[in-house]
Amino acid sequence: MPDNDSSLRTLPWFVRPAARAWRCPPAPVEVRAFHTSLPDYSPTRLTELRPLAAELGVGRVFVKDESCRLGLPAFKALGASWAVHRTLSERAVSGAEPDPVTLVTATDGNHGRAVARMARLLGQHAHVFAPKGVHPQAIAAIVAEQARVTEVMGPYDEAVRLAAEAAAAPDAVLVQDTAWPGYERIPGWIVEGYSTLCAEIDEQLTAERVDGPDLVSTPVGVGSLAQAVVTHYRSRPSGRAPALLSVEPEAAACVLESLTRGEPVSVTTGETTMAGLNCGTPSSIAWPYLHNGLDAAVAIRDADSARAAVDLAALGVSSGPCGAAALAGLRAVLTGVGAEERRTALGLDPGSVVVLLSTEGAAANPYSTLDH
Repeated sequence: MPDNDSSLRTLPWFVRPAARAWRCPPAPVEVRAFHTSLPDYSPTRLTELRPLAAELGVGRVFVKDESCRLGLPAFKALGASWAVHRTLSERAVSGAEPDPVTLVTATDGNHGRAVARMARLLGQHAHVFAPKGVHPQAIAAIVAEQARVTEVMGPYDEAVRLAAEAAAAPDAVLVQDTAWPGYERIPGWIVEGYSTLCAEIDEQLTAERVDGPDLVSTPVGVGSLAQAVVTHYRSRPSGRAPALLSVEPEAAACVLESLTRGEPVSVTTGETTMAGLNCGTPSSIAWPYLHNGLDAAVAIRDADSARAAVDLAALGVSSGPCGAAALAGLRAVLTGVGAEERRTALGLDPGSVVVLLSTEGAAANPYSTLDH
């Protein structure tokens, strides 16, 4: 039976306030220039939601709304577009034959669709591996991009393994948004692509006469977006260093478990409506950034994310379960037993500015509107 009294449950939570002092090099500046050159590019909305600020006891709450990014309903197109561009550019420079290649990837939905879209637009082929649990409508959206789809009966990690094997074929390239030893270059380009999202937030907050956020809440699967967020906010030599919070499903909390143990570990994943976050192993290139640069991590239940999605919709923001996790995670941290200690650890007060990364719109995840 579900536990309806959130105030009595022990919150899956990790905190490391010393992270705000850690520093790293910034993302390449040419990424933003590339994205702005694309015909479908425009910055996504940063929407202020005053009712949430009142609810959470902070000064201002902004939601970065990724429900329409480069013509797709999720942020993933930023990473896929830059990585595919870099991959094809390097092949051309190396003297490879100009014939089409097959871009291979595994996906919980949004990344695979973004890779397939880029392949179609650029005259390439795409082969996408989808693990158990990806909704048939998400599969259909990838097929509509003219990609070949292989449905895998195992979890996400198994789909990644099979995609890597398929990419060993001639004229095939793996474009995966998670890394492991020996496969890190292309995932690194994907992370670089996400930096555009953070650069937009800077400009949009400046337009609101805000010097920067005090906390950024980020949904996490393997940690690639969180790596980009850490890179952005921990590469500033001076000025405000916000608290950075990662949010995962309780059914797939590989980053929280790794932070708790102090080393990257794999976890056995269960079922969750937060399909894009249903990952069992942190990305190898993300781990040092997550370990050193994240202030806190929390895991939430599907019901928490579903409620957050409904509340965001009522406030005019279309958000799927993964995107709404950013709000659900912060709500969990700031309520229940130990809430005041957690608020203090994150450095939040009644004047704080919070940014929630809503990484997908409702259209990206059929579980937004259908029962699991």
